[in-house]
Amino acid sequence: MIGRNEELKTLQELLSSNKPEFVALYGRRRVGKTYLIKEFFNNTFSFYVTGVQNSTSKMQLRIFKEALVKYGDKNKAVPKDWFEAFARLEQLLQSNDVYTDYASGKKIVFLDELPWMDSPRSDFKSALDYFWNSWGSSEKDLILIVCGSATSWIINNIVKDTGGFYNRLTKQIRLMPFNLSECQKFLESNNIHFNRKQIVESYMIFGGIPYYLNYLKPGYSLAQNIEMLFFHENGPLRYEVDQLFKALFRNSQQYIDIIRELSKTKYGRTRNELLESGKTVTGKELTACLENLEQCGFIRKYTDFKTPKNGCHFQLIDPLCLFYLYFIENERIDSWLGILGTPKHSSWCGLAFEKVCLQHTNQMKKALGISGITSREFSWSSKNSTPGAQIDLIIDRNDEVINICEMKYYKEAFTINSKYEDSLNYKLATFQKETNTTKALWITLITFAGLNHNEHSGNVICELTADDLFTE
Repeated sequence: MIGRNEELKTLQELLSSNKPEFVALYGRRRVGKTYLIKEFFNNTFSFYVTGVQNSTSKMQLRIFKEALVKYGDKNKAVPKDWFEAFARLEQLLQSNDVYTDYASGKKIVFLDELPWMDSPRSDFKSALDYFWNSWGSSEKDLILIVCGSATSWIINNIVKDTGGFYNRLTKQIRLMPFNLSECQKFLESNNIHFNRKQIVESYMIFGGIPYYLNYLKPGYSLAQNIEMLFFHENGPLRYEVDQLFKALFRNSQQYIDIIRELSKTKYGRTRNELLESGKTVTGKELTACLENLEQCGFIRKYTDFKTPKNGCHFQLIDPLCLFYLYFIENERIDSWLGILGTPKHSSWCGLAFEKVCLQHTNQMKKALGISGITSREFSWSSKNSTPGAQIDLIIDRNDEVINICEMKYYKEAFTINSKYEDSLNYKLATFQKETNTTKALWITLITFAGLNHNEHSGNVICELTADDLFTE
């Protein structure tokens, strides 16, 4: 299994535990949650069931009954409600014939896509609460794993619940997308041998999601694969974004509306700016949508330098959404192969590479030798200067240094000319003036292929390349 070392360690600890274990596993849809659990436990459980998208409570109960029967329940009637369903699960787990893990003696229960089971007006959550608190929490040989792609539901209803699940979880696992190094290993395991430029560009589209990477076919270039996946009439990922949001959110259109608005500026928008656009929901609904999008990993929230919390920005960082809105929904590009090398393609490459860097700030800090230094990261836009100034990424460190980061995506080594040197100097001066910071300001350039040193590059203090993003 590629990566997932910490997650595998946590799962191994469950088998060695001498107490009941209640685990919440969550993460972005398609990131490999179900695969992780099935692979680790060799697809062998005391009980396993998965919820079904957009289904009624009656249908969910029927599916649950089928799983009960599969694992040994003799009662073939559909439970009348979730309390009866979990009561029958309890009886099944206490039977002499129930499967237990050979080495540990544990009973492993895996409830997959839990949010889908909680259909409107059902008693699912109350019944699960009662099942664990009245019985499961006393069973030392029980491992209950609940999983869901609707990350916001898992967090709000299980992880942060203030009712019956409060402080009941024994472990939680948030499964993140692969980083670039893990993507390289994953692709090589699938007999796909891309150079690092192609791997970075695949990340600029797929964002390290294993499910999407699995679609790539050996023997074809990345560009050929993208053409087949997105731009052929029956391309399997052509409508993925719409399907993705419908699977995650019951009112998916209002989430897509927010994503569209956020895609219009690379530095993001404040909540007030979203309200002023008139294109999104308002009030508490907007607040809830933004929180859900952040929890699901589509956007990030950050505060500007010395900006109060109520002035935070929301920035779209999901590569697939950016790619979809940039090329498929808005422009309706007919051919990926035909757009390569055009100004529009180059413009997207620059924006997308910035998002790759944002998602590899840990690798950047390691390459800079500051992994052990507390810092916060954000983008910045001037408020009072004309012309305005914007900085792609700021690493504000606790050791009296601020890295002013600029990301440039060029196939060859990047050359700083006099115009760009003036631009960098203006950004530094404007940032220092508006923030009144006394910290040292270090220009940090992240390029794909390195920097050509000349008479205009003397102000660059730190240099990173795409290779630095591939560190473990």
